[in-house]
Amino acid sequence: MSKVIILYDGVCGLCNRLNRFLLRRDHHDRFLFASLQSELGKRILERHGANPDRLDTVYVVENYESPSERLFSRSDAVVHIVGKLGSGWKIFSIGRFLPKSIRDFLYKVVARNRYQVFGKSDTCMMPDPKYRKKFLDI
Repeated sequence: MSKVIILYDGVCGLCNRLNRFLLRRDHHDRFLFASLQSELGKRILERHGANPDRLDTVYVVENYESPSERLFSRSDAVVHIVGKLGSGWKIFSIGRFLPKSIRDFLYKVVARNRYQVFGKSDTCMMPDPKYRKKFLDI
């Protein structure tokens, strides 16, 4: 099974909490991480025609550097992540049955307010040493 790269806003408190949540539950070692601010993140986004300066979206890269590479954004990325978690978490991927317009609207509300609610760091989070190999941009 291919690994999934999660591109996240490295200074966002919500994004960093999501990463810690995923690291603790990634029992099948499926997730890798790179910040949107990294050179890797920028290259991937540019390759897919996405704006690398927009930091208000989480992205998921499936099949990295293969002909079938795909980029998921916003609520599609979140649903994709939850679906890969396995075990009981997979039930939350039922959100994919909501219309994309509703899912993305809810996503944008959270994204717009994430710094005020969850805070913002001056620098990207440094992962625990036992997880360092899962971060591609440090």
